[in-house]
Amino acid sequence: MSSSGIWQPANDFRRVVFWRHGRTLWNAEQRFQGQADIELDDVGRAQADKAAALLAAVGPARLVSSDLRRAKATAQALADLTGLDISTDPRLRETYAGSWQGLTFEQIADDYPTDLLRWERDDISVRAGGGETRIEVAERMRDGVLEALSGVESGETLIVATHGGAARVAIARLMGLPYEYWGTLSGLSNCNWSVLQETGNARNPGAEGSWKLTEHNAGTLPEPQTEPVED
Repeated sequence: MSSSGIWQPANDFRRVVFWRHGRTLWNAEQRFQGQADIELDDVGRAQADKAAALLAAVGPARLVSSDLRRAKATAQALADLTGLDISTDPRLRETYAGSWQGLTFEQIADDYPTDLLRWERDDISVRAGGGETRIEVAERMRDGVLEALSGVESGETLIVATHGGAARVAIARLMGLPYEYWGTLSGLSNCNWSVLQETGNARNPGAEGSWKLTEHNAGTLPEPQTEPVED
């Protein structure tokens, strides 16, 4: 256990930290942000600073981020403390949600009740607002994370500044969970994180079952996560 309270395993396996961005005004208003490029609000910037101080203690080796402003600003808080460069990758964005973007979840429930229910149940055939499916998001996230890991050595940690819905399905995909069990993972609170660690099968990191979940929705922020998390 580190002085920050973050568990650090004593082995040579790599780790990936999926770090959700800080709060935005649209988060506070319960709007489906999707890939709309919304900035952090004052609360979100404070959350990023607080979380970054904890994550810096892990000694991350590489920092990658979604190219959306709320994720990049969150990553910047950690870059300022560690001196790491930020690599951005559009594959780490949140779900593209088409006509749902900008709507409150109450509005979506009123106008698209069946599709929203299926979406919330992780039906992989549903396109959010006519946009992406869960599996499409999971696949691009997986590809982006594995590419970023190519520059991370044994025992090192990759930090991925990303989004709630995208992080959840990426974690499920990398662990090899069947689609019907993806809903067993909760979303992440703003600026909380989840940690995947390589297993003994990780000599082939793209293979299912190469990763195990060692922390989920961790952090010191007091607000519990309540749905929605698609941002």
